[in-house]
Amino acid sequence: MGVLRALRGFFTGVGARSGPARGENGGSVVGAVPAAITTFAAMVISLLDQLEDAQGGRAEAYRQLESVLWGDESDLQSSVAGRAIALAAQDLRVAQDTTAAVRMAASDVLVALARWHLHDVVSVLQGHLQALEEMSVELVLHTLHNLAIRYALQCVPFAGKTLAALRGVLSTAGSSRMLCAVCGVVEQWCSGISAYLRQREKCDFPHLGAAQLCAPVYSLVCYAGRSWQSCKEEEGKQAMLRAMAVMMGVLLHAEEHHQHAWEQLLWLLHQYREVQDPSGVTRSLSYFLWAVMDVQAQVPRAKILAVIAAVHEQLCDEMEPPSPGHRAELCHCMVLQARICPEETIVFLYYKLRTGNKVDRVAAVEMLQALVRCDAPDVREKLPLFTKLVQSVCHDPAAQVRKAVLRFLGELLHSSAPGCSAWDVVGHLFGEFSRASGRLATGKLSVVEVWEERTVQRLCTHVLGSLDVSAGAVAKLLWPRLLQYVVPAEYTGMLVPLCHCLRALAERAERTEGEEEKAAPEALKPTEPAPLPAPQALLARLLVVAAVAPHTGGGHGAAALQLLQVLCGTIHRAVGASWATEIPLLLQHLAGTTAGFLDRAEWDSLLLKFLRASLEVIASEAWTVELSRELSRQLGGSPRLSWEKRFLYKALGTALAACGCLRHVREQTLQHLEATNFLELWEAQGIVSVVSRCAESHFQLALSSVQQFTGTLKHRKQSHALRNRAARATLMVIYGRMALRAPREQLLTHVERDIVGNVLQLYREGCQDAQLKLSLVQSVTEISLAIQAADAGPRFELCCKRELLQMLLEVMQEEPQESPVQPRALMAVEQLSKLKPRLSREEKCSLLAQCCRGVVCLRHPEQMEARGEAAAAAPVAPGVQAPSLRALGQLMRTLLREEPAPICFEDVVQVLRHWLASAEECERERALQVCVQLLGAHEEQREHGRGRACEQFGSLAGLLGPLTCDASAASRWRAATCLGHLLQIGAETTDVAPCTNEIGYLRERLNAVAPDSLLATSTNIAKLVCKHVPQGQAADFMDTVMESLQCTRPVRAWAAGRWALTFLGDCGEQIFQEEVPELVTILCTCLQSTQQSTRRCFVLRAMFILARCHQEPVIDSLLQRCLPMDSNTVEVWRSLGRSALGYPILERLTEKLRAAGDSSQGSECCARELGSSQAALEPHTIIRALCEMVSVLQSEGLVQHLLPDLLPSLLGQVSETLREEMEPSLREPESSDTSGPVLQQGAIMGLC
Repeated sequence: MGVLRALRGFFTGVGARSGPARGENGGSVVGAVPAAITTFAAMVISLLDQLEDAQGGRAEAYRQLESVLWGDESDLQSSVAGRAIALAAQDLRVAQDTTAAVRMAASDVLVALARWHLHDVVSVLQGHLQALEEMSVELVLHTLHNLAIRYALQCVPFAGKTLAALRGVLSTAGSSRMLCAVCGVVEQWCSGISAYLRQREKCDFPHLGAAQLCAPVYSLVCYAGRSWQSCKEEEGKQAMLRAMAVMMGVLLHAEEHHQHAWEQLLWLLHQYREVQDPSGVTRSLSYFLWAVMDVQAQVPRAKILAVIAAVHEQLCDEMEPPSPGHRAELCHCMVLQARICPEETIVFLYYKLRTGNKVDRVAAVEMLQALVRCDAPDVREKLPLFTKLVQSVCHDPAAQVRKAVLRFLGELLHSSAPGCSAWDVVGHLFGEFSRASGRLATGKLSVVEVWEERTVQRLCTHVLGSLDVSAGAVAKLLWPRLLQYVVPAEYTGMLVPLCHCLRALAERAERTEGEEEKAAPEALKPTEPAPLPAPQALLARLLVVAAVAPHTGGGHGAAALQLLQVLCGTIHRAVGASWATEIPLLLQHLAGTTAGFLDRAEWDSLLLKFLRASLEVIASEAWTVELSRELSRQLGGSPRLSWEKRFLYKALGTALAACGCLRHVREQTLQHLEATNFLELWEAQGIVSVVSRCAESHFQLALSSVQQFTGTLKHRKQSHALRNRAARATLMVIYGRMALRAPREQLLTHVERDIVGNVLQLYREGCQDAQLKLSLVQSVTEISLAIQAADAGPRFELCCKRELLQMLLEVMQEEPQESPVQPRALMAVEQLSKLKPRLSREEKCSLLAQCCRGVVCLRHPEQMEARGEAAAAAPVAPGVQAPSLRALGQLMRTLLREEPAPICFEDVVQVLRHWLASAEECERERALQVCVQLLGAHEEQREHGRGRACEQFGSLAGLLGPLTCDASAASRWRAATCLGHLLQIGAETTDVAPCTNEIGYLRERLNAVAPDSLLATSTNIAKLVCKHVPQGQAADFMDTVMESLQCTRPVRAWAAGRWALTFLGDCGEQIFQEEVPELVTILCTCLQSTQQSTRRCFVLRAMFILARCHQEPVIDSLLQRCLPMDSNTVEVWRSLGRSALGYPILERLTEKLRAAGDSSQGSECCARELGSSQAALEPHTIIRALCEMVSVLQSEGLVQHLLPDLLPSLLGQVSETLREEMEPSLREPESSDTSGPVLQQGAIMGLC
């Protein structure tokens, strides 16, 4: 390309200097060469010189030459052109030094030279078709192919000689590649002939006759037909098919060759059985049929029927179904046949529709669909006939035929053609959808049949959704026809596209304002008016569809609301302004949430408010009455268990509430009460919605209607006992729901006698089964809520409150463990307890105790099996426990809010302590769940001031602490949570930070399994909790801890021991001395009831720590225990003797003994020094304690050090005892007690 640019620059300069020769007068000299031509020729000559000299790359030089030839419009001199043609033709030959790129570039140069010298180029190429190697022939064929593409009409004069030469090449074609090349050239040259024969008047060369041009083609066709059998490869066969189709099309232009063309047509159809890809045959057939239609040749009837049959057979091939592209080509062939021979085509299709099998009918309908799609006038005028043909199979049971018919109808509606019956088409569309829905509803279809029916439904929806309503004439017909399918429930699945079509039609009608009325063809005008649905029916149906949107999805809700906005004028002219603002808000709410997250109750409430507001705007009593009747009709036709039916009940109640005709309201209420099947849950819930919503505006009327119906239950037949039982339960719920919706000013005057009285009467008279109890609980809850909402004031009291509470407690006790009644009964108790008259403290404690017993005493099935109760007891439902526990916790919260916090909290804790210390693991776990709620509520609602200690802190801490090592991980976690709340409560009365963060961290570590890890974590929690125990509550703490020490589970008992030791070790100094005697008693009692050595060690260690902090009170408390001294007390004295406190205690006991002796001798001075309590100690007890301690002392030196003080006291006690024995008048010999002398003697001997 660089050489080309250099040459152009050089010759541009030459051209600037050269110019045409001019005469003296300034005119041009004849024979002068223009500068541009000179430049163009010079460039060509230079490149030819380069090619002849073999300088540089020959392929690049040829590409430059081709670019120069195409870039200039000037003609090239014959000599230069001949030189270029000869050089390029020479390079087409195969030579050792000629590459494929050079030969291909030379071929392209010949095509470029043919612009001005086509005759020379074609002549050279024709000469090269003989006696050349296959590669050279292939290049010549490639050149001829390109020439025919670029110069189709100009090549026609050379076609005869070229085709004759190609016949010779065809006879020598040895490969499929060569055959494809020859067929490609034949196809292009024959296409040029066909184009010339169609527009030869426009050509500037002498006209050639059709016979003259068809002769070589005929010869080639005959030869190609004979040589077809030798072609074995698929590629060659396909190339031959394309060439034969074009040649057959050329033969049609000469009448003498028609017969041969028809014969070749049969040959072409036969190739469907010969080739692997039949789509090539179809394309060739399509080309030939188009040529037949172009020349308007008369096709023999047998031939056209053969073509129709072959095309139909291809469409019906089930073994190898045609691809979508091939099917489209086959349908195009059918369209061409219909235009060529319409009568034969229609007769054939009619025959197949009437007598063919399922596949034949599907193919025939598909062909008719292709005819409907055709825009040719001669085809469109027969559309009514095509429609009648398809209508003959509209009721075909085969799903494939039904789908084909639906696709035809979609095409027919899309065509908007005059003469087609849009009424029948739309009716069949909806009828097929309903038919499929009915078959699916039977539930007797196979998997394949279900898939087929669902496909039919989707196709119906697709056809309706793709409907084009832009044509005014069809739109005029569609509006009333489509509108009548909005209300029937069986067409709900098509409601989205139906709404879109109706919206588009309405918007189009507003834009055109009826301009198409005059322009509508008579054929499209309906013969009779379509029945339009009532406005009330449209409103009710669209609201129902919008209401079920959260459950069905698919855009039904938005489509229904949008159509409702469009139909505002049709429904009622008064709602236009209000709906213009309200419906967009509903759509915005619907668009802001998805179907899975849209709150159903909230959405229903919004729609019902919209309905009530609309009825108030309409303000027509007759219109509202008709709406209620329409809702009743749709209610009767809706499915049994559907959200649609549920919303219709609510809408009916709203309509009755807005209705001003009281007579109609009463009739409707009683009518629905009588017609309700109370055994059906959804119907029972529905009548509750109707009556309760009606009571919003007509409370007394609704109440009297329900009372009237209640009175008729007594006179019902015994055969209806089951229904009457369900009716009683439903009526109890109705009374409660009416109380909730009743106007406040009317509720309080009727609630005691007319509502609660009837509820109690229904409960007493009915069979008190689970359903009736559940209705009682629900009714009491709603009545209590209604009274609270009515703001009754201090003067209103519910006289039957205690009776209702007793009933609720009995219900809790009677119902089995798996019943859902229990949590609801607790909620009813909670709400009822808020009403007046207030319960006393004792009544609340009793109430709470019974509720706790009913909830916490639940047992797991595995525990029942362990006890052998599995056969007699039903298993507990997993979902019952958690709601019951939450309800019990909420009840406690309510009691905390009603009473002074400390008093109520103490009562609740006293009730709960029993279950926290239960031996049953499940009972402790549930009690802990309630305790978490209790302490959390008390922490939030604590009202007493700072400095006032929580009186239950010590006992709760001692009870909860060991539970941090409970067997259940959940119980351990909840126990730590309770301690965290307790710390927050205790922090209000102390200056110590509550350390809740550390508690939270340690709580997570309670998930460990190893006992050592659990004990370590529990001990760390104890160090945080014990320092918060208020002073004066040490005995409460130690009492509950010692109870846990006797637990059967070792880890929990060890935890109790560590908690006790931690408390005494960290807080022993802060314990009041007045509490020490009680602590000693607790420890001794625990020691007496504990026999396991490990646990006794904890008690003895605790006694030692307590004695270390409060030595004097501990010694006094131990000495006050009566003689003879039991083994546990002996073990305590010996344990103290072995400890580091042994010698100090001995000293103190010696002082007490001396003081006791002085006191007996009248030494009041010493008695006053030691105190009156010490003087009263029994000397014998002191001596026994000394004896036990001395017996375990490990150092004799300590005793010897005490002998100077101890012996006089002991001897004095011995002499005193002997003196008493020598007085016979004071004691009988047989009853004399020698324990004293023996004791003193033993003590002296031991000391010695």
